[in-house]
Amino acid sequence: MLLLGGTVQFAKGQIEISGTVYDSSKLYAIPNVMVNTSSGNSALTDSLGTYHIIVSNVNDSVSFYYNNKHTMKYPVKSMSNYNAFDISLRVKAAEKYKLLKNVIVFSNTYRYDSMENRITYSKIFDRDKPGISSTYESGGAAGFDLDALIGIFQFRKNKSNIAFQKRLINEEQDRYIDYRFNPKTISRITGLKGDTLELYRKRYRPDYYFTSKATLTQFYEYILNTFYKFKREEGIE
Repeated sequence: MLLLGGTVQFAKGQIEISGTVYDSSKLYAIPNVMVNTSSGNSALTDSLGTYHIIVSNVNDSVSFYYNNKHTMKYPVKSMSNYNAFDISLRVKAAEKYKLLKNVIVFSNTYRYDSMENRITYSKIFDRDKPGISSTYESGGAAGFDLDALIGIFQFRKNKSNIAFQKRLINEEQDRYIDYRFNPKTISRITGLKGDTLELYRKRYRPDYYFTSKATLTQFYEYILNTFYKFKREEGIE
């Protein structure tokens, strides 16, 4: 019983410290950094730069060793969070890929606007071409659909509806081009702003066919290629 009680008391005194070791930019994690405690424990950071190490008690301390250099000793009692004790070393990590600090996600709001537009003008979009149809039903007498017959002779109304439908479709296509060829995306890729940006948008506005068929990569390539041409034309350095 005495032996068991002593073991439990020692386990209670132990503390696990964990965190991530970054380079001087505080963006890239560093693997294979040696982590040491004053009580003699040691550990290595993994491929993600994270580590886990046991210290004997709050009077213990932790230090880091990398590229033949030691850091200062960090007292456990001064750590506010044992589960996220991250540090940054004065080294530059060589990484193949760069991390993005902030990523903005754009939702496809155009699709919802288009659906709403179709619902609002459903009578125009779903309108069939005028023609004569039969009102025959099984067991009944055959006849003509009077509404359809009247619709044939409403030439002016039918022509107006067709023109209105075309206008709605053209407006819908224009909004789609505006959605993809928007100032925020162009400015992010080219750095253009203000009147110069608007001049570029007006001069190199793509047509609907290309805009609707182009992949994201193809569309961005179009923006870059036309931007380089625009720079030459305007003498922009």
